[in-house]
Amino acid sequence: MTRRDRSDSPPPAPEPLAAPVVDSHTHLNLHDRYLHGENVPDADALLAMAAGVGVPKVVQIGCDVEYARVSVEMARTRPAVVVGVAVHPNDAAHIHDHDGPAALDAAIDEIGVLAQDPVVRAVGETGLDYYRTAEGLHEAQQHAFRRHVAMAVELDKALVIHDRDSHDDVLALLDAVTVPERVVFHCFSGDEAMARHCAERGWFMSFAGPITYKANDGLRAALRAVPDELLLVETDAPYLTPVPERGRPNASYLMPHTVRAMAAERGVDEGALCTLLYDNAMRAFGAW
Repeated sequence: MTRRDRSDSPPPAPEPLAAPVVDSHTHLNLHDRYLHGENVPDADALLAMAAGVGVPKVVQIGCDVEYARVSVEMARTRPAVVVGVAVHPNDAAHIHDHDGPAALDAAIDEIGVLAQDPVVRAVGETGLDYYRTAEGLHEAQQHAFRRHVAMAVELDKALVIHDRDSHDDVLALLDAVTVPERVVFHCFSGDEAMARHCAERGWFMSFAGPITYKANDGLRAALRAVPDELLLVETDAPYLTPVPERGRPNASYLMPHTVRAMAAERGVDEGALCTLLYDNAMRAFGAW
């Protein structure tokens, strides 16, 4: 996120969706003054705005120990919210580099305690991110990834995958270990061949604002290849804002733009797609 993404007024709400959908990946706690100036929306305002356009439920992701605790507390008093918790791969590399491998394991241990709370439906986002991480720290990310996968298996939670510039290693690691029944590739960024690879294994693929970006023809080809029963949608808010609001802070209430782009790309009715996406989220994360 850069300063050109900052706007002191929120984008307008799109027309409500034809039927409810679930934002399968958002960060309610990361909306701050850097993004919004003095007009920082709180979690309840964001949830109300989302519900107003047909997004009545969200999966809140806490991707370090502090934010995981905040996310669990948030969900305990908000029925619209369930949670995923993990040490994000970039944070895993940072902890290992600055505080050592024992500190990284201690952080993952704390996540393991939080993950036992009933409001936590997923372990994640975890995975690999080679975009900002030096090659010498890839092993630390892989170690953290394996531990999170094992945690999801032990607790029977969904596994939410972060994969940036690391497709081959993510797929190889998942194929080398036991994975939980439900695996979700958050903000899917692979090509059509990768989508088919994931589909063969029954893994969910969640799409966000980038499918609306002009240059992403390969991503749209991947979207078309995903079987109906494995398709999810998300915002990854406050990031990855869809067109026509790209460049401004994202939020769950902007997800209708992405859903409508998905419906057009797959050549399906908006209402039918909404129902499919909602039902898939209930299967991926459990009904709430």
